[in-house]
Amino acid sequence: MSVPSTPEVELSELLGVLSFGVDLGMGQPMEHVLRTCLIARGLARAIGLDAVERETVVYASLVAWVGCHIDAYEQAKWFGDEMALKGDYRTLDATGPRATSLFMLRHVGTGRSLHRRLSLVPGFLGEGRRAAGSLLDNHWHASEQLMERLGLERAVQETVAQCFERWDGHGMPAELAGERILITARVVNLADVVTVYHGAAGVEGAVAVARERAGTQFDPGLVDSFAAAAEALFEEVDAVEPWNVVAAGRTPRRPLLGEELDTALEALADFVDVKSPFTIGHSRGVAALVGAAAGPAGLAPEEAELARRAALVHDLGRLGVPNTVWDKPGPLSPAELERARMHVYLGERMLSSSAALAPLAAVAVQHHERLDGSGYPRGLAGGEISPSGRLLAAADCYQARIEPRPHRPAQSPEEAAAGLREEVAAGLLDSGAVEAILAAAGHATPRRRQWPAGLTTREVEVLRLLARGLTNKEIAAELVISPKTAGTHVEHIYAKLGVGNRALASLFAAQHGLMAK
Repeated sequence: MSVPSTPEVELSELLGVLSFGVDLGMGQPMEHVLRTCLIARGLARAIGLDAVERETVVYASLVAWVGCHIDAYEQAKWFGDEMALKGDYRTLDATGPRATSLFMLRHVGTGRSLHRRLSLVPGFLGEGRRAAGSLLDNHWHASEQLMERLGLERAVQETVAQCFERWDGHGMPAELAGERILITARVVNLADVVTVYHGAAGVEGAVAVARERAGTQFDPGLVDSFAAAAEALFEEVDAVEPWNVVAAGRTPRRPLLGEELDTALEALADFVDVKSPFTIGHSRGVAALVGAAAGPAGLAPEEAELARRAALVHDLGRLGVPNTVWDKPGPLSPAELERARMHVYLGERMLSSSAALAPLAAVAVQHHERLDGSGYPRGLAGGEISPSGRLLAAADCYQARIEPRPHRPAQSPEEAAAGLREEVAAGLLDSGAVEAILAAAGHATPRRRQWPAGLTTREVEVLRLLARGLTNKEIAAELVISPKTAGTHVEHIYAKLGVGNRALASLFAAQHGLMAK
């Protein structure tokens, strides 16, 4: 049986796929970001921006909210379902810190008992308010890192940096006002909000919110231009398939080839994994195991490359499931379990939107299938599961076992190996795939003696625990050191990495492969 290789992938396609995760994570319908791109491009054309500027607003619209889940752990800790929180936030007119603070306070402990909500308030007024205050700053830094890794132009990066500024100067992060804000950023900001309101209340709702916020959030002249063209703009969007125009039909073409594609897929993997402190580094770990085991398992070179790349994005759909599920310390309810299982379907749907990435989807969707037909999402059995799918399932199972989860500690490599062999005996996992993965795990690269950013080995140990969401006190207990010493290590880590909080330190750990022991 011939195995399709990964075709040439366009940068816009990769960002388009990621945009679906952004949609779900922000509580918006899929294709919200793509529709925003079309409205932004049409508005840019209507006001006479040139081709380069129109291209800038499209790419900026694709990545403006891409960092929205980097601190999902903190969001869920304080606000419950972080996807619902962000869905509500999209309708907030953030006129200043007071409005944002009141919005956050109203959402503390959403979905929990009144007693639990009240008990969270004192903590939120201290640590929680600081965490909430850094949300947009974290989002920008995460988006900036992704843009740099993907080689997006400086004009796109500068536009995204100003997408949360306001015409009246009460925005973030620099409190720019009026025409000091780039016109491309003003277009993206307006297009994003009116697209949200159009989904709820049509053209009238979109125009109404634009007029209501003219002179405060939005450029009044730009609002006038939008209002005059709104009906035609939305008719144009409704008449096309957004994916075909924004992602698959971009010109000039920007293909990702070879190592460039691998770097881009690794960036996606890091962004997915950092959503929860329990999965940081997971996808890279699975991909490393699959890459090392593919040859011994009998996969041809093209199959091996496809399987390794599929491993990098196999959990992409996790972006569409809230952290109240992923980070729950106890057993999942039937409804929560069903929601967790949806991540496989969502990931397949996202990847399959791109003809170039569909071959990855065909492998990635099998990582929870089992030989006896008890897996999901399709209940495939025996020969219905491809050799690459069997290998990915074994690698994912092993890597998950050696990582902590909210309901259990990490297993030792020996315990994980025994667990996989038990699943082979039970008819769940393929014997050859399991042995190939275990052999790969047994020949891991020796621990590095020189760590990035000048980190010491002890600081790396602290960073791993910090990234998992442990407090200084918990880190101290784990490493048998004093809380003060743990705090000092954390301060040194932040200083060396040039970051100021756990979320950004976690992203650094994921990007540099520091989570694997």
